Amino acid sequence: MPITGALSHIDISIGHPDRSIPFYDALFSALGYARWRGDLPDFIGANPVRAAWSLKLAGGARFGVEVRPARPEVRDIRYDRYRPGPHHIAFHAESAAKVDEVHARMVAAGAEVLDPPRDYSDTPSYAPGYYAAFFADPDGMKLEVVFEPLTNP
Repeated sequence: MPITGALSHIDISIGHPDRSIPFYDALFSALGYARWRGDLPDFIGANPVRAAWSLKLAGGARFGVEVRPARPEVRDIRYDRYRPGPHHIAFHAESAAKVDEVHARMVAAGAEVLDPPRDYSDTPSYAPGYYAAFFADPDGMKLEVVFEPLTNP
């Protein structure tokens, strides 16, 4: 399977590791990612300031996400998805039931739910069967978990 051009990893700046790392740990464990346990001081101890997760993909590739602290002078500024940069980040789910499961786990973790799971088939610009839930991370970044039935093989 060719992987040229596929995403390798993303790094997300976070305001406060003590609240963001548990949030992302709940999200990524619900999605089947494995937490990376490095030996760098920032990743270890009772209160790490960085964390990373990865997901093994078909063909042996991996996709990873790391969270790392923002500069102190901007760490309390809420993320604005209408400024330059990512509007939101969406993660695939293998089924609508998986979207529901991730939603339940995020609610249990105290996540801010922007839109609970629902079928967006009746919404312009969404494909038939598009089923998603939307959350905000502790800094306000919009995240989506989506099941999209394959309509074009």
